Amino acid sequence: MGRVQLALNVADLDEAVGFYSRLFQTEPAKRRPGYANFAVADPPLKLVLFENPAQAGTLNHLGVEVGTTDEVVSATRRLAAAGLATEVEDGVTCCHALQDKVWVAGADSRWEVYTVLADVPQNAETMTTQDCCGTGASGDEPAVCCTTAAGSSGAGSEVTPTLSV
Repeated sequence: MGRVQLALNVADLDEAVGFYSRLFQTEPAKRRPGYANFAVADPPLKLVLFENPAQAGTLNHLGVEVGTTDEVVSATRRLAAAGLATEVEDGVTCCHALQDKVWVAGADSRWEVYTVLADVPQNAETMTTQDCCGTGASGDEPAVCCTTAAGSSGAGSEVTPTLSV
């Protein structure tokens, strides 16, 4: 099963969590400093919040969460066959999780199709939320969102910076 992912920049994470908890009648599935995500059942939605006051009220990025790596590979093949440039990231740590994903950009937006392989414990993380799927601390340069589990890209994959949209 796939579900759309909507990642938003918010000024105050606690306020945003309170609002979205009431709106979707569910609590966050994961909460970390400066970060929260919701696995909303109805409508099927992965809502991700990044505390980023300088960009509050803006879209961070879009995605489609799928259940398996095979689905990511299938999406990669489909997108490439449609003539779209893809960026594959296998075994990357992003958004507080180990993931396999593919990025595609066009029509003034950037989308990821991804699967979560495992949660990354908070104490094992080496990056800040500002460095994940957003801009760097200065707010004007794209930041590297994803790192591979071993520090280098998987076979045949390319690790690239992810940009705010």
